[in-house]
Amino acid sequence: MQGKVCVFGSFNVDIVAKVERFPRGGESLMALGSSLGPGGKGANQATAASKAGAQVHFVAKVGKDQFSHLAADHLTRSAIHSYTLYQSESEPTGNAIIYVSQENGENMIAIYSGANTTITYSEIQKIIPELSSSDVLLVQLENNFDATHSLIKIAHELGKQVILNPAPYSAEIIPSIPFVDVITPNETEASLLSGIDISDFDTAKEAALRIARLGAKKVLITMGSRGALLLDNRQFSHIRAFPAVTVDTTGAGDAFNGALAASLAAGNSLVQAATWASAFASLAVELEGASNMPEFEQANARLRTL
Repeated sequence: MQGKVCVFGSFNVDIVAKVERFPRGGESLMALGSSLGPGGKGANQATAASKAGAQVHFVAKVGKDQFSHLAADHLTRSAIHSYTLYQSESEPTGNAIIYVSQENGENMIAIYSGANTTITYSEIQKIIPELSSSDVLLVQLENNFDATHSLIKIAHELGKQVILNPAPYSAEIIPSIPFVDVITPNETEASLLSGIDISDFDTAKEAALRIARLGAKKVLITMGSRGALLLDNRQFSHIRAFPAVTVDTTGAGDAFNGALAASLAAGNSLVQAATWASAFASLAVELEGASNMPEFEQANARLRTL
């Protein structure tokens, strides 16, 4: 069964420099390579959900600049089924400067949101028909919060499953949490949401319980190579991580969230969906680039190694 996912989020142009190690303050390093391509948590998660088997409608906003042509070209050629791409008169297309360390595959990212933060209520209203025909709404925090909150509430009223990936973290999203079905922070975001420093599964459980008290129905904390911790109806489950040869972790969270949304839209349980997402994300870290996602059958094969 193929489900439909509406992904509301950012489109950024990623400017990536691969370095031997991260530079220190005031230091210049020669890059080992560089690239320019499509990115943004919204676009990456939409690509992931598509590759993970869902029919996806992606909603984003770009500027009226040369990067907007890159956005339209990428979305037209991608696996994404359909999209709504608004244009801002006042702000440029969002962009991200990314360092990827060859030392360990880790990344450092600085983002300018640009047009992503200029989405209006009337633009939100125009996508209600697409939302109405979707099974799941997936959102992140790279857009203006009033637009994100409005869409979350509309989806909740329509009875749609809502997944909130609270990244990059901001306390402004807390009023939206009671209208969300699944919240998917990583350890850093879960620590900020809960006020608990996460160092192991016990502290992650404490954090999950505190996030639940904010109104979250289901809390899914991603913990990198340790897998993920799920709190559902006051019951904890450990979602295992799949072994991977790490090349680039930049898109791991986006891969996980997109695959999670696709699996939930297909009618799977949250434990099944999170396990599938873990397998999918383990393949994503073996690829270079945040927008480079694995294929559906590759993830199925990885899942069978469980």
